[in-house]
Amino acid sequence: MSENIITAAILVIGDEILSGRTKDKNIGYIAEYCTNIGIDVKEVRVVPDEEAEIVSALNALRSRYSYVFTTGGIGPTHDDITADCIAKAFGVTIDEDPRAMALMLERYKPEDLTPARRRMARIPAGADLILNPISKAPGFRLGNVIVMAGVPMVMQAMLDNVAPTLSTGIKMLSQTIDAHGLPEGLYGGPLGEIAAQHPGLSIGSYPSFKDGVFANQIVVRGRDQAAIDAGLAAVREMLQKLNSDKNPL
Repeated sequence: MSENIITAAILVIGDEILSGRTKDKNIGYIAEYCTNIGIDVKEVRVVPDEEAEIVSALNALRSRYSYVFTTGGIGPTHDDITADCIAKAFGVTIDEDPRAMALMLERYKPEDLTPARRRMARIPAGADLILNPISKAPGFRLGNVIVMAGVPMVMQAMLDNVAPTLSTGIKMLSQTIDAHGLPEGLYGGPLGEIAAQHPGLSIGSYPSFKDGVFANQIVVRGRDQAAIDAGLAAVREMLQKLNSDKNPL
């Protein structure tokens, strides 16, 4: 089967994330959103509000993946330097964008557009705007880089706005099997053998702990349903055998 695979990375920008003061709520949302539309998120990086770190990470990621989604650092304060860093990475100028100013004037009176607020209208040359129906200050897209706010509600609105413009591939399908109380140490070896026999699939084991009890689930992922069905059958057979060996009649 010929596969059309579109990949992405997420670049989270902000000292407050690295310090632990702000708990990121965007990574999981973007990853799930991308999975649902046929984009595979392959990498996530978190960098501080430092120009060299942002530019270096951005250039590494944008050359490797179909898209890079950034969150954070496009607000009105002095440490919101993402837009300037994007411009530097692409080697373009940055200035107040008349389109962005017009959008912001839908929310602010001209006399209320302080120098700090006007910072949010600075857009790198050649970028397309990403509309922000919540607070009006736009995000933007330059090349394969999608630049969005860090505030989850605003980021989600921006992602909804830009998603229809993105190329998408064959969606990753996923099915989950409960390991029925078997510990990972018991089925780890056989599960590895099954994974090796089904190279077109991603097969993983995911433990959890709730109410004092461990529970394990096995997830089979792939782009071809027939291949997934074959992998599921092999996993079920393996679990059934181990359970029979563990609890003989």
